[in-house]
Amino acid sequence: MWRNGIPASLVVALLCPLFATAVGCQTTVGGQALPSAYYLKDDVQYFPAGPEFKLTQQVQALEQYKLEQQKLKSGIDDEAQ
Repeated sequence: MWRNGIPASLVVALLCPLFATAVGCQTTVGGQALPSAYYLKDDVQYFPAGPEFKLTQQVQALEQYKLEQQKLKSGIDDEAQ
């Protein structure tokens, strides 16, 4: 099929590479984001190192609970004597 003297297949053949380069290649496969063609130019995100042991607040709460239980137990033992 001719359109304005140019075959339609030629127009499609010339436009396909243009569209292919204009679209990024970043995809998500199984929850993993694969890089686009411009991954070397992307901004680098910095995540500072956190504490080595991540349950410090839980440990502190348990220690405080144990101390309170020991105080209550020793208070009951003192009253019994």
